[in-house]
Amino acid sequence: MLQNIGVPGLILVLIIALIIFGPSKLPEIGRAFGTTLREFKKSTRELVSDEELNKGQSNNKEGKTI
Repeated sequence: MLQNIGVPGLILVLIIALIIFGPSKLPEIGRAFGTTLREFKKSTRELVSDEELNKGQSNNKEGKTI
C-alpha cells in the first residue's frame, strides 16, 4: 500500500498534515501513532505465540511430537 506513494506523495501528505494539525500537534500525533503501532505489534506477537503454543499442546495430547 505505502510502496505506491513515492516521495512526492509523501511530501504532499506531510504538508497537508502540517496545515491541518499545525506544527505543535504533529510530534504528539506521531508519538501516539508510534505507541499504538508498537502495542499492536506486541499484541499480534503474543496472539501468534499463544496460538502456536496451544497448537503444540493439542498435538502432544494426540500422541504426536512437535
